[in-house]
Amino acid sequence: MCKASFFNTLFWFLYRSIFRKPRGFHINLSNIHANQFKYQRYHSDLALRSDLSGQTLMFDVEGALLKSSSLFPFFMLVAFEAGNFLRAIFLVLLYPVICLVGRQMGLQIMVMVCFCGIKRESFRAGKIVLPKFFLEDVGSEIFAVLRSGGRKVGVSELPRVMVEGFLMDYLEIDNVIGRELKSFHGYFVGLMEEKKDVSGLEEIFEEDQVGPNMIGITGLHKVIDHHFFSHCKEIYLVGEADKKSWQNLTREKYPKPLIFHDGRLALLPTPLDALAIFTWSPFGYILAIFRILISNTLPTKISTPLNAFSGMRLTVTLPKSSYSDHQGTASEEHKSKGVLYVCNHRTLLDPLYLSVALDKSLTGVSYSLSRISEMLSPIKTCRLTRNRDEDARMIDSLLNEADVVICAEGTTCRESYLLRFSPLFTELGDVIVPVALDSHVTMFYGTTASGLKCLDPFFFLMNPAPQYTVQLLEKVCGLSTSQYNGDQKSKFDVANHVQSEIGKALGFECTKLTRRDKYLILAGNEGTVGGKP
Repeated sequence: MCKASFFNTLFWFLYRSIFRKPRGFHINLSNIHANQFKYQRYHSDLALRSDLSGQTLMFDVEGALLKSSSLFPFFMLVAFEAGNFLRAIFLVLLYPVICLVGRQMGLQIMVMVCFCGIKRESFRAGKIVLPKFFLEDVGSEIFAVLRSGGRKVGVSELPRVMVEGFLMDYLEIDNVIGRELKSFHGYFVGLMEEKKDVSGLEEIFEEDQVGPNMIGITGLHKVIDHHFFSHCKEIYLVGEADKKSWQNLTREKYPKPLIFHDGRLALLPTPLDALAIFTWSPFGYILAIFRILISNTLPTKISTPLNAFSGMRLTVTLPKSSYSDHQGTASEEHKSKGVLYVCNHRTLLDPLYLSVALDKSLTGVSYSLSRISEMLSPIKTCRLTRNRDEDARMIDSLLNEADVVICAEGTTCRESYLLRFSPLFTELGDVIVPVALDSHVTMFYGTTASGLKCLDPFFFLMNPAPQYTVQLLEKVCGLSTSQYNGDQKSKFDVANHVQSEIGKALGFECTKLTRRDKYLILAGNEGTVGGKP
């Protein structure tokens, strides 16, 4: 009898979990002033209403703003980036349980797995990792509605530290209502507060001020949060069919451009993608070691075909005048110095790929170079000190010995932007060859600002098919050569010209941002050794 009772209870639990009916419109009219409230299905004409500019729009982040109906990928990002590999694997293993226990219980499980034991002060994934993936999941049509409104208030069931940076920093949302995480001695315990934080929003909910001018937008099959949406005179319900018809918000429509972001994962880790990442990782680890060994032990003519066979791709584009022609001209005019190749910075492998593209030995100089990367590099590398005079003497000495490649941005940038070029190279090279570089990965980013930089090349080589594009552009005269020819351009003019030519070749936008700006955003320091927030 006990066994029969146990299996009977288990059967009904699974049956109710899997085959329960979805919730429809769930509105408790006892909490709402009936004379002020009406609800209706969302329609595209809402964006065309002329009266939205003076109204407050309150929207559900998961139910209305994001196209995806699953929160699992965003918690997987937290587990992998803020936690570790084992925490992320544990979350994947719990995914079937998360699906069975329901949305609210599943949310609590994911919060517990992802946040328990994480130090509150060191948690930065909500500002430097998640915004990229949240922005790629925003519906263009619903965002047009929000942009046409006045004050905007986002209501989320996610922990506030996950969504606040994305909503306020990039979508310019005025207020965010989310769940606060409990902590003990500065560490998250993996539990959320029962009530959402509404600090600073008292004036919004004073019905005599904005109540009659507030419109709510939430999900069709979600329980309406009466404490907040009861102040709305209208509520629009967004269905899954509406979300599927929306277009993704393009980068050109971002209120604030996404230039810097961090983290190792290059794709949104849905359950299937997360499983693919963990399945591939052991093979990727072996493949990365294989690629490093053959690059360091075999000649270029042998290692290059082997790397291509292993999945690595390299595309080379030469300038209109052949490389041999302008190299010969350079040697005739300035026999005492080598050619200075100036490129943008995508990964630490930039000098190596340029060396392979030219089929010649180069000396690479870089600011962010770890000791391990320096030892494993198949070409000669030198580390810059950020002391201008000392770096100038070192580069000048290297140019007297061989051709040199320098990444003028001073740090890597993942997106289609170019940081400000340091003008130091304009004073050193007599013949400057701009080089436009671009890279593409599918699983792991080969750059980081807050992680271990010695692992950057390794993560890049773990990708199944990493790609590089190398474009050699027309040569530019250095500052000394320009002045000798009567050209009075300044070092900043030459640096900006090289930056703009590389930007045109790649289709990238030139900026005045620097390494310091990047590290202040991503790491909370100025990018120097021993830098403090």
